[in-house]
Amino acid sequence: MVAKNLKRIFGLAMLLSLALPAMAAPEVVLRHALSGAAREVLVSLVSRFNDQQKGRGTVLLEELKDVADPRQLPQMALLDDDDSLEFFHTRPRFRPLYQVMAESRERIDAVRFFPLVLDAVDDPAGRLQALPLGLSLPVLFWNKDAFVKAGLNPDQAPKTWLEVQTAAGKLFDAGQKCPLTSSRFAWVHLENLSSQHGEPISVHEGHGALKIVLNRLIDVKHIALLSSWYKSSYFRYFGPGHEADSRFLSGECAMLTGESSLYAAASRGGFSAGVAALPHYDDFYGATPDKLLPDGAALWVLAGQKKEQYRIVAQFAKFMLRPEVQKEWVKATGFLPMTRVAIEALKADGEPPALLDAAVHVLSAAKSVSTRSKHGFGLARLRDILNEEIATVWSNTKPAKEALDTAMRRSELIGHEPSGH
Repeated sequence: MVAKNLKRIFGLAMLLSLALPAMAAPEVVLRHALSGAAREVLVSLVSRFNDQQKGRGTVLLEELKDVADPRQLPQMALLDDDDSLEFFHTRPRFRPLYQVMAESRERIDAVRFFPLVLDAVDDPAGRLQALPLGLSLPVLFWNKDAFVKAGLNPDQAPKTWLEVQTAAGKLFDAGQKCPLTSSRFAWVHLENLSSQHGEPISVHEGHGALKIVLNRLIDVKHIALLSSWYKSSYFRYFGPGHEADSRFLSGECAMLTGESSLYAAASRGGFSAGVAALPHYDDFYGATPDKLLPDGAALWVLAGQKKEQYRIVAQFAKFMLRPEVQKEWVKATGFLPMTRVAIEALKADGEPPALLDAAVHVLSAAKSVSTRSKHGFGLARLRDILNEEIATVWSNTKPAKEALDTAMRRSELIGHEPSGH
């Protein structure tokens, strides 16, 4: 009798399992704004990841330009934290990646990353906030064809800001209406310029607090010089973000300071482009031109998601760290390699060893104490303030020192508690 009842119970259970729909595998949405080769490789890698999941979870790609309502938040986003308003029309809360990985029992060691790469995306305690997939170094691009027309050596880039001024003057005299422009202005011309000359804009005070210092001699000197170039039409400013990139790629501007990853697009343009190290002041004592601060897009995880969704996110992050995936990603996008494993994979694939060794040299330059503001700990707001005050210099409303003094006073109100993360 018992056996007969058990059979009936098992039979009913089997019928119910057939009648009910299969539980859907968890899905996570990854929002991005990539285009060209970078978009293509992301599509390819996500497809490969999904195939390997065998129905245990799926990553869906969502292009920013196709999003009907940005306020409908995804689970992941590949973006620079500065672009949060464009991506979401708000500044949402992000969940630190180290927490997502730990909860999902997926190992990710911060020590695997190059020190300067980690420094771009960690928190003040050195823990990984996001996966640094889309970082670049600040560099100088120049249009070799425009240099030839101006009587300049097309194979020799300006190394100092004085040489940039000389080149800009000759370009202007040759009829160039935009000798020099810049994207990511605050990052290039304040954060990195200060770092190059041993005067970081963030300095440690007691109890680990960071103080923002924006009005040192090197900062005032540089912004004043750019202001004089702006008035003489040697320098043109199109906006605080990436607005200037298209001006250079179209041939409108002859020189651009911006992100190293733009080289892939520049090399496919209608002119011969060169890329060189960010210029520096050779008359400034203690200058170290290669002390740069990588920055750019990272894979951020949005807060408030389901546990099974976080599990897929963690698996995807682990997938993107595989040596063969890192190699494919870096070659297609031009973004900085994250780890030494990526460097070795690129070397094995025939990429120039000298170039890769140079990247290792720059990215391995560890700091004993981080001197940069952190994403989610005031950095986005600090850049907003800098860009707002620098705009008063271009409008001739304030001189360089007053604009930087004002930015410094305003920055004191930011605080360094997590904001939206």
